[in-house]
Amino acid sequence: MAHDEVLVVTGAGGMGEAVVRRIGSGRDVLLADYSQEALDRVVAGLRDQGYAVEGRVTDVSDRAALDELARAAAERGRIAAVVHTAGVSAATAGVDQMVAVDLVGTAHVIDAFEPVATPGTSLVCVASMAGHYAQLSAQEERQLATAPTDELATLPFVRALADATRAYILAKRANQLRVQAAALAWNGRGARINTVSPGVISTAMARAEAVSRSGGHMLGMLDACGIGRMGSTGELAEAVAYLAGTGSRYVTGTDLLIDGGQAAWIRWHMAD
Repeated sequence: MAHDEVLVVTGAGGMGEAVVRRIGSGRDVLLADYSQEALDRVVAGLRDQGYAVEGRVTDVSDRAALDELARAAAERGRIAAVVHTAGVSAATAGVDQMVAVDLVGTAHVIDAFEPVATPGTSLVCVASMAGHYAQLSAQEERQLATAPTDELATLPFVRALADATRAYILAKRANQLRVQAAALAWNGRGARINTVSPGVISTAMARAEAVSRSGGHMLGMLDACGIGRMGSTGELAEAVAYLAGTGSRYVTGTDLLIDGGQAAWIRWHMAD
């Protein structure tokens, strides 16, 4: 059965699957991930529950692969929404992979889908609460926001990164900044672009983080800020649904923080 609207989701992990379940009904869904195994498993489950979904092996660090994904989506119909959830974490990746996937890969997604965006298209990129704590100069922020994508990895302060956690924080801040800078071009197409910045969402990646060296600190913050739990992928998907839907037509070039109050606690109470 043909569908008039197309939904593109990058990342077949917990967040990506939750997004498809929340906003994929009645749409032609393209689910992209670097892992054929992950795609096969998630696509089979979604199809069994009535979703019209096709899996596409895609490495977001490869611009040509993103261009092909964007072309394939545009050929299928009007692109209603693109939700970019694909990424790696400091617990599972090194600096080079972090830069290639989380920093440059997100810029590739923004660049590849802007030419095929039409009135009403919404791109939502999943950044992170961590991006709000990057300590960068105004010049560094401007470079991350506006430098050509193929120059991002060669910026001196990016090349100097030697710690995966710092690389993650910088990459997620760059996601927020590039979305802000891209909003003008997307507005020109009648389309919108935003980020969501989750705190600790219960995914396989977060669970790997929880058992890492920094896991105790991460879980302790959840208790200290008063929320006392990880967020669910369903809660993340609800925020994405808002930004991807018609109720947010005047919202673009901004970031929605979904962290259970962690950022507020860090700013106002952490030193108490």
